[in-house]
Amino acid sequence: MAGETYRVESAETTELWSGERADFWSEHVTSYHCRLDYRFVQPGGFRGGTIRQCTDSYQIVDFWSDEIRYVRTPGQVRQDPDEDYRFLVPAQGELVVRQDDQEARLTPGSGALFALGEPFELRHDSSTRAFIMTIPAREIDDPLNRTSPLAAGLDLTTGLGHVVNAMVTGLSHEQDRITGPHFDAVCERIVELLCMLAVGDDRPDVPGHLAEVESLVRRYVRRHAADPELTGATMAQDLGWSLRQVQLALQQAGTTPRDLIREERLRLVKQRLRNPAYQYMSIADLAYASGFSSASALSTAFRRRYGQCPRDVRYEGDR
Repeated sequence: MAGETYRVESAETTELWSGERADFWSEHVTSYHCRLDYRFVQPGGFRGGTIRQCTDSYQIVDFWSDEIRYVRTPGQVRQDPDEDYRFLVPAQGELVVRQDDQEARLTPGSGALFALGEPFELRHDSSTRAFIMTIPAREIDDPLNRTSPLAAGLDLTTGLGHVVNAMVTGLSHEQDRITGPHFDAVCERIVELLCMLAVGDDRPDVPGHLAEVESLVRRYVRRHAADPELTGATMAQDLGWSLRQVQLALQQAGTTPRDLIREERLRLVKQRLRNPAYQYMSIADLAYASGFSSASALSTAFRRRYGQCPRDVRYEGDR
């Protein structure tokens, strides 16, 4: 399992002789990412450090160093392909990212998502410290329906962006107190929220965007179906969208927030009725534990959906 390989690794150039530091930094950063050109302002005595958290699925590197410019050339893209994305989150100082004729100047409270599958340039001064997260390409390309590089300033000071920022920095603060599965779970959520943030809320009626909203809404409802307080409004608020946007996305798929929530709760109940671990739980307790207001509400909805009552399904599973 990927989570079992969770590692935290630290490195600093101050442990080396000053003449070795630039070469070490070049090899060190390349081992975490891919082939790059390193343009040191003062290679002699260069100072830098990293703290890396990673599993087989995700990587977050907290890094700081003297002034430097990183360049990914077209030749390096061809010779050492890397299609994965990087999410850059400054903690202090300023970084400048250039890619695909776009430039993003990043300071604390902003972020950028860019691809290493195309040439780019990244530079910063000696006051900078930042996090850089590696995200598999499919987790960005599929939800956002794009395969081109993206270099854009993202607002991480309010709303959904602030939540994403807090999750990235929170993983760093808790690096020695979390497990691999926890790290992967939080990273998965960061990627989902980052996709929402990158898409924004300014295209509520675009079919491709609505399909993405629908997909993320379904995943959210499946995870939170047992919450008795779950509604279309609370779901939209947590996801950072308007209720109208959620309704439009589900309407395109032929359902509503209420119907989707009920369907997922019924699926959960049916699954639990057939699970020996729940065989001693009463139907009433099972109803409450699965988000229904009462046993009668569950029985009515269950019979309409499956044509039989919950007890019959449990009985079938015992025969």
